[in-house]
Amino acid sequence: MSGDLTPPAAGKPAGKKAPTGKLAARREARSLSVQALYQWHMAGQAINEIEAQFRVDNDFAKVDGAYFHEILHGVPANKGEIDGLILPCLDRAMDEVDPVELAVLRLSCYELLKRIDVPYRVVINEGIELAKIFGATDGHKFVNGVLDKLAPKLRSAELRGKR
Repeated sequence: MSGDLTPPAAGKPAGKKAPTGKLAARREARSLSVQALYQWHMAGQAINEIEAQFRVDNDFAKVDGAYFHEILHGVPANKGEIDGLILPCLDRAMDEVDPVELAVLRLSCYELLKRIDVPYRVVINEGIELAKIFGATDGHKFVNGVLDKLAPKLRSAELRGKR
């Protein structure tokens, strides 16, 4: 994978209706967050610098900027806890996980852990879609498997309520 995480022009899954309004703004925030978290992981650049760069280089008119800020600052602030939750769900060492997929997993784990207002199924679906856009060919399957293991641990009450 090259260092460029720009999604392809046809980044929307075929046959699915694109979200609108708040949902679209959140999806854009997640998309930019994955790219920013990847940059943070790979370059070790300060989060404030990355955020400033992303806000200058991207049109935030249709982005939930507050959500982008929360994710971008929340994931690094909770990295130890997030990685500790992800690690037991992996079939490999953390340093062997593709950096794009790791960024998606960290973002999704953060949402499962800290954003209980976002249903777990939405978190999983968004993680899968991000992995399809930015990750390796079958990276979305790996992300799905890890998130399917994480959700019951972090959202047991929500899962019980669905039954």
